[in-house]
Amino acid sequence: MTSMEILNNILTSLQSVFSLQTREPILFSSGTFWIMFIVFISVYSLIRRQKVQMMLYVTAFSLYFYYRANGFMFLILPGTAFIDWALAILIHKSQSQWKRRFYLIYSICLSTGILFSFKYSNFFLETWNNLLANNLQPFDIFLPIGISFYTFQTISYITDVYRGKIKPTNSFLQYLFYLSFFPLILAGPIMRADKFFPQIQSKRYISKEMIYGGLWLIIIGIIKKAVFADYIAQYNNWVFDTPLQYSGFEGVMAVIGYSAQIYCDFSGYSDMSIGIASVMGFDLGKNFCLPYQSTNLQEFWRRWHISLSTWMRDYIYIPLGGNRKGRFRTYLNNITTMLIAGLWHGASWMFIIWGGLHGIGLVLQKLNKPWLNRLPNTPVVNFFSWLLTFSFVSFLWIFFRAENLQQGILLIKHIAQDFDLAHCLPFFQARTTWCIFIFLIYLFHCIRIQQYEKVKTYFINAPWIVKVIIFTITVQLVIQFQSGNVQPFIYFQF
Repeated sequence: MTSMEILNNILTSLQSVFSLQTREPILFSSGTFWIMFIVFISVYSLIRRQKVQMMLYVTAFSLYFYYRANGFMFLILPGTAFIDWALAILIHKSQSQWKRRFYLIYSICLSTGILFSFKYSNFFLETWNNLLANNLQPFDIFLPIGISFYTFQTISYITDVYRGKIKPTNSFLQYLFYLSFFPLILAGPIMRADKFFPQIQSKRYISKEMIYGGLWLIIIGIIKKAVFADYIAQYNNWVFDTPLQYSGFEGVMAVIGYSAQIYCDFSGYSDMSIGIASVMGFDLGKNFCLPYQSTNLQEFWRRWHISLSTWMRDYIYIPLGGNRKGRFRTYLNNITTMLIAGLWHGASWMFIIWGGLHGIGLVLQKLNKPWLNRLPNTPVVNFFSWLLTFSFVSFLWIFFRAENLQQGILLIKHIAQDFDLAHCLPFFQARTTWCIFIFLIYLFHCIRIQQYEKVKTYFINAPWIVKVIIFTITVQLVIQFQSGNVQPFIYFQF
């Protein structure tokens, strides 16, 4: 790429930033975002210690960021924020229990009602048509990106105020800052107010560890998303869209590939989100912790999309009774929670099936826990436990990815009927880079978290020239393996 081409790309990106084109999200993995972020962080560094000015500036930037993704539908967010902020104050001040409960229920119904209207109206209309052979036409509804994530944040806030876990903020600006914070707004993680508000209110010192640790996460996230996920997605899409045109072995590789793709795509976004916030002086916690190291399904959900799984535990599973109502209710609560988790991911029976099967898997694990606990803690047992868990999780990703049940079953049948290891060597020869990427992704899961933290610490303490070299290599890798236009993150659709 010549210097003139680079200059033209920068000018095009700047024009895109300042244009008022709507419903075009600015992706963290795009050059446009990073040009915009450099300008943003330069101003932010000057006013970050002035709390009100900082919140006004970041909130304005966040709302513009959200506007670019959703057009004027972005106004739903500040509207919802104002109502829930006011209701939280009413809950805190009210002495009447029935009024407090009414405000809580009203807030939750309003938030979920908006979510259901945009996300599930056509799903239930289609289901109604199929059951009663009606022909009601679907609505022309645009689903605002990020609505599922900030809805869960506002529900957790209002519920925690009701429970007395936190006091409501008297500042609407602070609440809007929390709900619209741009590193979180499009695809999470789901941040709790009790973890976020103290960071706004404190006099934050942004340490070297936060800045360079954030830069490390941003680099890792870019590699995961823009290099690995986008590249391997091309082959995965071909197989899932037309499974009969490929052998059963190629189908298996696509399933293994999609398991790697969705991990790199979503954890890559989370890494970038957490890293950007860290550079700004905010700690968003951890959202993924090497989930494919898990040796059972319960452990997998403690490592995968941690902010969602803990949210489901605290605001769905435990309020339903958790494991306090007897064995049958515990199993029912597990399945119900996972069904809701599946439905949250999308308005499709495929997501419900995916969530329900995960719920059944968790129930089976609990049913067999007495004898599973008696198994010896040996490398052989741990290997087969890992293999069973990984195989089950990867198998269920078929239902998550397939367009419909027929397509998913077709792929499964084709794999069962046409699997032949003789295709292994020709496949590797034809898709060498793809196989190397898959190998590297799963090799990454072989390291221990302590080893990962040591490498991160080395990067933080490394001379600036080392950081520049690593960043330059990352940019070159993105340019080398980019697949056409910047691909949206998988979780944007949720």
